[in-house]
Amino acid sequence: MLKGFHHIAIICSDYPRSKSFYTDILGFSIIDENYREARYSYKCDLALPDGSQIELFSFPGAPQRPSRPEAQGLRHLAFKVDNLDEVVNHLTNKRVECEPVRTDEYTGKRFTFFQDPDGLPLELYEI
Repeated sequence: MLKGFHHIAIICSDYPRSKSFYTDILGFSIIDENYREARYSYKCDLALPDGSQIELFSFPGAPQRPSRPEAQGLRHLAFKVDNLDEVVNHLTNKRVECEPVRTDEYTGKRFTFFQDPDGLPLELYEI
């Protein structure tokens, strides 16, 4: 049966900008990076220390994905954090705007949202 998520795939509009965001700001490490000549695109495998991975793709001319109003499909990507305030301060210092911290009414856990360079909604969830 299923054992967890291996990776999440993201198509970005500006490959260098998004690669820098996920590596320099969020702290992902690069596992592998390839330019695929036949597709005129990059595929970059990124990982967090626990093995969680993102496949970052660039495709020329890819259409924007609407996020507001919320549409059917994947709603957001949530990252586990030990200290929400510390991560929010880090992002703020890197000029990444976070929404006000809220508390999940069902779990009592604190969380907030921010966006990647293409407006993809990302969540920080304190464990």
